[in-house]
Amino acid sequence: MAFSQSEKIKGGIIWASTALQTLDALQGPERRGAEGVIRILVNLIAHDVQLSARVAPDDGWREVQSFMEQALVMVASGVGFEAVHHLTKALSRVTTIGQRAMTYLKDEHLLG
Repeated sequence: MAFSQSEKIKGGIIWASTALQTLDALQGPERRGAEGVIRILVNLIAHDVQLSARVAPDDGWREVQSFMEQALVMVASGVGFEAVHHLTKALSRVTTIGQRAMTYLKDEHLLG
């Protein structure tokens, strides 16, 4: 379960980071609308992290959750570009969780 959850969350983090990096090109109502959509996306990813911590326990999810919370604060404060740093850290931790899960699946001969 941890492997599939980590893959889904990684994809979401990459989407959110990419969207945040394009904000500089927007102004006025377009920017405010994009920030709202990004805030919703980051919030959805954060909820997925909470779910993952329940269904696929791993100490790393707490760190990921902390980085996601920091990113949400940055986005809500209107400095979304600074959230990319926290999302990058979250992505690194999620990748580690996924790698551990993959190793376990291989060691148990559950994955070819």
